[in-house]
Amino acid sequence: MTIRTILVDDEPLAIQGLQLRLEKHDDVEVVDTCSNGREAIRSIKTHKPDLVFLDIQMPGFDGFSVIQGLMEVEPPLFVFVTAYSDHAIRAFEAQAVDYLMKPVEEARLADTLDRVRQRLAEKRGVEEIDRLKEVLAEVAPEAMDNVDAGGDDAHASNRYERMINIKDRGQIFRVDVDSIEKIDAAGDYMCIYTGDNTLILRETMKDLEKRLDPRRFQRVHRSTIVNLDQVRQVKPHTNGECFLVLDSGSQVKVSRSYRDVVARFVH
Repeated sequence: MTIRTILVDDEPLAIQGLQLRLEKHDDVEVVDTCSNGREAIRSIKTHKPDLVFLDIQMPGFDGFSVIQGLMEVEPPLFVFVTAYSDHAIRAFEAQAVDYLMKPVEEARLADTLDRVRQRLAEKRGVEEIDRLKEVLAEVAPEAMDNVDAGGDDAHASNRYERMINIKDRGQIFRVDVDSIEKIDAAGDYMCIYTGDNTLILRETMKDLEKRLDPRRFQRVHRSTIVNLDQVRQVKPHTNGECFLVLDSGSQVKVSRSYRDVVARFVH
C-alpha cells in the first residue's frame, strides 16, 4: 500500500528535512510539494493524495484555511507540522491525524505514519466492500443477499469513531471509545465517563450518536447513552423500568420507553 503524500510549507528547508525523513519509509511517495495554501488546495484537488503534511502558519491561506477550501471534495488525511504548540487544540478539532512539532523527530514521525496506515487500511477496506457489491449487483444480483449478510458488520464498524478527541480544561484527551462506560447529556455538553476519568465534550447528543457504533452504544434514557459492552447485569425495577449495572459497579436507569431497545442487545 503506497501512501501518496503532499508536503505543504512556506519554508523550503522544512520541506527538505521532512522529505529526508520520509525517504526511510518505503511505502510513502511524495507526489508534490507546495509553498503556500493556495498551491496546496490546487495540488490536493489535482493529485488526490492519501496524506498531506500541512504547515499551519503560512502567508495568505494558513493550514486551517486549506482544509476549509476542500469542503466540496473528499479530503485526504492531514498531519499538521508546526513550530507553535498553541494550535494543537484547534488542529485536533479539525480531526487531524496528528500534530508534529518542528523539527520533526524520527520516532514521532514513525508513530504518526503507523496511525496513518491504520486509518487508510480501514478506509480502503470499506471501499473494497463497496466495489465488490457493485460488481455482484451487475453480474450476480442473487448473491447480494449473502454479501450483505457478511459484509455489513465490517462496513459499519469502520464507519464509526474508534478514538474521540475531547477538549477539556485546556487540554486535548484522546479517548478510546472502548473505554467509555456511559455518556450523559447536559444541554449542548456531554459528560463522557470512562473507567478512571470524566470529561466534558461540547457537542449535542444527536451529533455524538452519529459518531458511535449503534450496535454498541445505545440510548437508554432521553439524556443517557450506554456502552453495551460494559453492561454486566440487568436489574428489574418498578413500572417497567430497569437498571443496568456496569463493569465499574455504577448503575444506569433505563426508562420504560427505551427498555425494548436495550433488550435486543443485552442477553
